[in-house]
Amino acid sequence: MLNSARLLWLYLPHQILTRKETVILNMSAINSLKVCVGNIGIQLRFARLTIRLLAFLVAGCAASSDSTLYIEHARKAEAIFAERCKRSGEKISHVVSDVEGVLLIKGRPVDINYGDQFRMDDPYGSDFGGDSYVASFLRPTNIKIKTGGEKSLAGYHFIDAIDRVAGKTYRYTGDAKEVEVVSSILVGGTGKKFKSNEFVLNRMPASDRNVRYAVTYDDISTQEDREYWIAGSSLRIIDLQTNEVIGERIGYMIDVAQGSTQGGRSPWLFAADHACPPFSDGQHGAYFQMGQSARFVKSILKPMGGENK
Repeated sequence: MLNSARLLWLYLPHQILTRKETVILNMSAINSLKVCVGNIGIQLRFARLTIRLLAFLVAGCAASSDSTLYIEHARKAEAIFAERCKRSGEKISHVVSDVEGVLLIKGRPVDINYGDQFRMDDPYGSDFGGDSYVASFLRPTNIKIKTGGEKSLAGYHFIDAIDRVAGKTYRYTGDAKEVEVVSSILVGGTGKKFKSNEFVLNRMPASDRNVRYAVTYDDISTQEDREYWIAGSSLRIIDLQTNEVIGERIGYMIDVAQGSTQGGRSPWLFAADHACPPFSDGQHGAYFQMGQSARFVKSILKPMGGENK
């Protein structure tokens, strides 16, 4: 049987990659030959771990007799994820300019899936929820450009969205309006009311369906994917006149800790740091998930008004 120090010696030297991360190891169970990840212990800062090691370390406290099972599970997860990433990326047939509005076939749920392993609600595509998802298409959006830096694209003039509960399609527009808000004492405010310009959504029944382009998404994870904490996503732009898909992004992400909730972690939020295509150049992938749909769509369906000055 291997003790904890020997186990680390065997694995750490072979896991040197590029991006630095911090892993906290709790070795309080050395006497029972267990390795855990927790809130106490020693902090090791080293180059990025492969999925195999990190998944093994955070899989939970395990007797050394069970360690082989964790390692094999992590190896299988890594192999499946690598295969899925071969399919990932963006496919764009052509770009359209001066688009006034688009149809959102599906909305995004208000409640975020932080760690439900088998709920097929597209964790990779996690974005703003409810009306905020609609608003992200109406607001200006910053997107990265190939030469580096960012540019700001205007919002669409309107968004049509299908309300599946009501069975109706509504048209949304956005305006900056003066509203009365309260200065929250929770963040150092005075508790007094004051006037502020806020972005406000306007909604009315869509009287016509003259929108040419639609946006939809699907969770493309398989049962096997989810058994290894892998989530797959398809985001598509459809020309409703020709039924042609003019743009599609396929993405996958994996929770390298294989669902560990040690230290209060949320598996799908941490999975966003291990995605293909990646959400950011560094960590905090879950932050950059917000607004991802509008960024992709606007890069293909250029809003009328073009770039903001």
